[in-house]
Amino acid sequence: MEKIIDIRNVTKMYKLYEKPMDRFKESVSFSKRNYHEEFKALDNVTFSINKGDAIGILGTNGSGKSTLLKMITGVLTPTNGDIVVNGKISAILELGAGFNPEYTGRANIYLNGLMMGYNREEMEERINNIIEFADIGSFIEQPVKVYSSGMFARLAFAVSINVEPDILIVDEALAVGDIRFQTKCIEKMKELKAQGTTILFVSHAPEQVKRFCNKAAWLNQGILKALGESSEIVDLYEDFMKNGPDSGSEVRTISISSEELNDFQLPTNPDVLALVTKVAINKDSFKTFEKLEIRIDYEVYANSIEDLLLGVAIYTPKREYIFGPNTHLEKVSIPTDIGRHSINYVISELPLLGGSFSVDVGIFNNEGLVCLDYKQDILGFSVSNKYFSEGIVYMKHRWEVVK
Repeated sequence: MEKIIDIRNVTKMYKLYEKPMDRFKESVSFSKRNYHEEFKALDNVTFSINKGDAIGILGTNGSGKSTLLKMITGVLTPTNGDIVVNGKISAILELGAGFNPEYTGRANIYLNGLMMGYNREEMEERINNIIEFADIGSFIEQPVKVYSSGMFARLAFAVSINVEPDILIVDEALAVGDIRFQTKCIEKMKELKAQGTTILFVSHAPEQVKRFCNKAAWLNQGILKALGESSEIVDLYEDFMKNGPDSGSEVRTISISSEELNDFQLPTNPDVLALVTKVAINKDSFKTFEKLEIRIDYEVYANSIEDLLLGVAIYTPKREYIFGPNTHLEKVSIPTDIGRHSINYVISELPLLGGSFSVDVGIFNNEGLVCLDYKQDILGFSVSNKYFSEGIVYMKHRWEVVK
C-alpha cells in the first residue's frame, strides 16, 4: 500500500508559564533560569497512513489529537521527529481558522482557495458548488465575524470538500450544526472516501469511528496506545473509558413517554427529521427467561429516509453496556416514510440473572453515523430470582463428565 502520511518518532513539548511575565523573565535571564514547566503533548508517536484510508483518531480531551493534526497540516512543528505528507491537505481544525473575520463569506472562499494553491479563476469554477453546499443564504455576502458557529462549520466544510483534497482532516466539525447538515457532510465524506481520498476523522462518538473508518488510532496522554482495525480499537478505547474513574451514573427511570398527538403534525423546527415519540415495556419486573417486549413509536417528518434505523441498548445503572443491537446491523427493514410508525423489540427469553437495568432507544440514519433522536434511560426494569446461578447473564452451557 502507498503511504500518504508517515509519522516517525514525533514528540511535541510545550513550555507552560505560570504568569505571562515569566516568559519575559526567562528570555532576559543571564543565569538561564527556567521559569516554565514542560508539558509533553505527544510522546514518540510513530505510525503511517495509507492512501485511501479512513482513520479515526480517538482520545479524551488533552490526549494530543489536535496537536497531531496541526502538525500533519504544518500549523505546528514537532519538537523531535518527522512527519512526511505526500498530498494536498484540506483541514477543518478549528471554527474560524483560516477565515478573515472582516471578509465576507464569499471573499473567504477565495482566500481559502488561494491558501490551497488555487488562483481566482480556478475558484470561480468551484464557488457555486461551495455556496450551494454551505446553504447559509444571504449571509454569504456578510462578514464572517457575524456568523454563528454552525455557519462557520457549514462554510469551512463546503470549502474543504470542494477543492479535491488528497487528504481531508475533520476535527469535531460534525459536532456543530443541525442534523440535516451532519447528514449531508457524512454523505459527502463517504463519496470522497469511495473516490480514494484519505480521511482523518476525529469524533467523540466512537460509534461514528467504528462505522465510518476502516482504521483507528487511540491516543492517551500523548502516547499512541493502539492502532489497527477501527472496530477493534474502538472496543479497546470504550473498555478503557468504561473502567475509568468517570464511568457510570446512578440515574435510572422506570417509565417515560410523550403524549400521543391527536393529529400528525410536522415539527416547527425544519431540522428535525425523525423523533422517538413513545417507548413502553410489557412490565418492569422480570424473572430470568421471561419474555421482554419494548414498544417503540416514532415519527418521520421527511418524505422518506431510506437508511433509517432503530437501536435499543441495555445498561446497568452504572452505564455498563450489556447489549445493543440495531435494525441496520441485523438487516431488519423498518418503515422510513413520513408519518407515525411502531416497532416491537422482543427478547423471547431474557438471559439476565438479577439486578436493575435501563434502556436507551435511538433513531439514526447513514448506517448509524448520524443520530436523529436519542432517549437515554428512557425506561428501566429489574430482574430477580430465587437463587439458581451467579453473575449477570445466564449462558447456555453443559457439563461433561470425562472420567
